Amino acid sequence: MQSHTAPAPSKASSAPASKAPEAGFGVYIHWPFCAQKCPYCDFNSHVRFGGVDEARYLASYLAELDLARARTGPRTVDSVFFGGGTPSLMAPQTVGAIIDHIARIWDLSTSAEITLEANPGSVEAERFRGYALAGVNRASLGIQSLRDPVLKSLGRIHTVSEAKAALEIARNTFDRFSFDLIYARSRETPAEWREELSEALTLAGGHLSLYQLTIEPETPFAALHAAGKLVIPDPEAAHAFFDITQELTEAAGLLPYEISNHAVPGEESRHNLVYWRYGEYVGCGPGAHGRLVYQGARHATSAERSPERWLERVEQQGSGLVEVTPLTPAEEADEMLLMGLRLAEGIDLDRLARIGGAAPSPATLAELIDLELIETVAGAGRRIRATRSGRFILNEIVLRLAASFSPERGLETPLDVSATAE
Repeated sequence: MQSHTAPAPSKASSAPASKAPEAGFGVYIHWPFCAQKCPYCDFNSHVRFGGVDEARYLASYLAELDLARARTGPRTVDSVFFGGGTPSLMAPQTVGAIIDHIARIWDLSTSAEITLEANPGSVEAERFRGYALAGVNRASLGIQSLRDPVLKSLGRIHTVSEAKAALEIARNTFDRFSFDLIYARSRETPAEWREELSEALTLAGGHLSLYQLTIEPETPFAALHAAGKLVIPDPEAAHAFFDITQELTEAAGLLPYEISNHAVPGEESRHNLVYWRYGEYVGCGPGAHGRLVYQGARHATSAERSPERWLERVEQQGSGLVEVTPLTPAEEADEMLLMGLRLAEGIDLDRLARIGGAAPSPATLAELIDLELIETVAGAGRRIRATRSGRFILNEIVLRLAASFSPERGLETPLDVSATAE
C-alpha cells in the first residue's frame, strides 16, 4: 500500500546533500503466502491452508538467484529484503539458506541491511531469534493500528497486546526495527490519530512507515467503499492527518525522508532507498519485480504471480520470469522522476539526463519553482525536490515535468537559484 500524497519535510529538517547519494544494489525476495488475506490489500499474497512445500520453493528461489547472478555478474549486495505476503511464516532455516546463497554468488557487504517483514502474531514473534541467527538484522512489523477494534476492521489477526510484545522482542533481537501504521481510516478523526500516533512514537525505534489508507481496486474494501459502507476522509479532510503526522514525527526526531517513511537520520530503510534512488535490484519469487542493468541497458523483470505456476516454471523451464524487457531512455527517465521526487533529498537532474537522455524544460522548472511546488536544494548541484505543498499533488507534478522533457542540452540552462532551499 502506498500513500501518494503527504507532507514534505520543512526546509530546516532536511540538510542539503554535498553530493549525489549512491543508489546501491539490492535483492528482493518475495514470499507470497499469508495466514489470512486483509481486505484492503492488493499485494500478490495468497492463503494456502494446507501449507506449502517449503523445500521445493527454496530450491526454486536459489535457482532464480543463480539466473540473476548470470545476468549481473559479480556485484556487491548492499541490502536484502524479504517481503510478502508474510515472510515471517518462513522457517528461519529457509531464510538463512537464501541469505547464505546470496553471499555465495555475490559479495554480500559486511554492512548490508537484511530486512524481514513480519506480522506481530505470537507464532511469528517466537521465530525472531532464529531469523537473527540466520543473518536478518532489521525487522519490519506490519502492526497497522494500536487499537483492537481497528485491527479487527482491517482484518488483522493479531491483537494490540501481541503487537506490543512483538515490538519488545524485535527491539531486543535485531539491530534495527520498524513498524507500519495505517491512518485516515474509516470514520477516524484527526484527534484519534493524534492520540494513536503519539502512543506509537513511544514504542518506535528509529523508523516508522505511516500510510494513508487507500482503496485499491478489486479488494473487499473497494466493494464496501463503492456500496457506501466504507467512508474515508476526502482529500481536503485528509490534510489534517498529514499535518498531524508531520508535526508529531518531526518533534520526535523522525524526519520524513520519503512520502510515507519517517526516520532518525541514518536509520532510513536502505533497501527502499535503492528503489527511490533508482538503483538496481533483483526481484526473486512469485510476482517479484526487478531492475537490472546488463548488456548495455536497464531491464525490467517480472515473475509469474501465481505461486504454483511460478514454481512449475522454475522447475520445468529454469525461470519463473514472464517479462524481461529492456527499457527505453524515455521510460527510464519517467521511472527515475517518479521515484526520485518521492524523496526529501529529491532528484539529481544531471543524473536524470545521463540515464534518460533528457531533462525537464527550463521553462517548466521555472514555472513550478515560481508556484512553490518544487525547489532546488542548496549545495547539491542540480537537485530538485517537491515542496510541502507540492507533495500533495506529486503525481501531477511528475506528469508536468515528464511532459516537458527536452534533449539533454536543456541542462545548459541553470536553475533559478533564487528558489533554493535553505
